[in-house]
Amino acid sequence: MKFDINAPILVFDSGVGGISVLKELVKVMPHEDFIFFGDSKNSPYGTKPTEVVKKLTIDKVSEYLRLGIKGCAIACNTATSAAVADMRVLFPELPLVGIEPAIKPAALNHPGGRILVMATPITIEGQKLHNQIKLYEDIATIIPLACPGLMEFIEGGKIDSPELIDYLKEHLKEYIENPVDAFVTGCTHYPFVADKISSVLGSNVKHYDGANGTARELKRRLNEAKLLKDSGEGHIKFISSDPSPEKIQQCKTLFNRPL
Repeated sequence: MKFDINAPILVFDSGVGGISVLKELVKVMPHEDFIFFGDSKNSPYGTKPTEVVKKLTIDKVSEYLRLGIKGCAIACNTATSAAVADMRVLFPELPLVGIEPAIKPAALNHPGGRILVMATPITIEGQKLHNQIKLYEDIATIIPLACPGLMEFIEGGKIDSPELIDYLKEHLKEYIENPVDAFVTGCTHYPFVADKISSVLGSNVKHYDGANGTARELKRRLNEAKLLKDSGEGHIKFISSDPSPEKIQQCKTLFNRPL
């Protein structure tokens, strides 16, 4: 399989949350062109069966491979858990990265501390996350917490709603009463409400996110494949399975929103 150095990079997500990863990719690789595809019509992925998520992800990436891309970031923790291992077998030459919760830096920076890992139910239940937790459970106490419904606040444009704060206060009640040292956002939607989570857990509770590591790893793989551009102005194209003007505008608004 041959790739064109001038082809775009696909950033795939279950909705709009992967824009938090796209922002890091653009910072790390400013000369590249990106296509952001959000499968908002089929979101949320976090409550779907693993096989359904796998098929949705592989089918869409296969489609864009036929159209012409040179790399791919699966900017969704749920899709990473469900599909990336199979995709590495199906597309062995494609520079491909998934995203993982930033458990390692959180644990290493808070030895003996309590680390809360917030993610969708399917990510929390997946073996991939539990394998990652096992690597660092001797360093810190790592607490996985499924957050059903949280992604929908971001996807539905309710980032600044009072209902979101009510949800967080109720869902995080145990960790307000028994404080943690850090929280890890294990869903790419969640960084957009990390400030709200911090306001509930306490400003001294540090936030960790895996987007920058994902961006740097894809840059490394593209460079290794001699597909990295070092000049020119990069462009971004936003595409959604919900093609409404409102959804595309939401993508652009989130991309320009500070994290």
